[in-house]
Amino acid sequence: MMFTADTHAASFHKPSVQRNGLHRLFAAAVVSNQFREILLREPEAALANGYLGQPFTLSDQEKTIIQSVRAKTLADLAQKVNQALKTI
Repeated sequence: MMFTADTHAASFHKPSVQRNGLHRLFAAAVVSNQFREILLREPEAALANGYLGQPFTLSDQEKTIIQSVRAKTLADLAQKVNQALKTI
């Protein structure tokens, strides 16, 4: 069985495009202690303010999940968000 580049790209890149806003959100939280603390303590503010002047492009469901999940660490937040995403 042979995979073409198109098949590979369609099956592996589509989810990352759909979750690009979440990837950016977590990347910002990894590189910025200040943003990470805001995200963990006040997720609504973190989403409203964006990072370095750039908003996060998130679906309404993603926003709801980020705002409703409470976590003490970024790893815990990522795990809980991932679990919640599996249910939608």
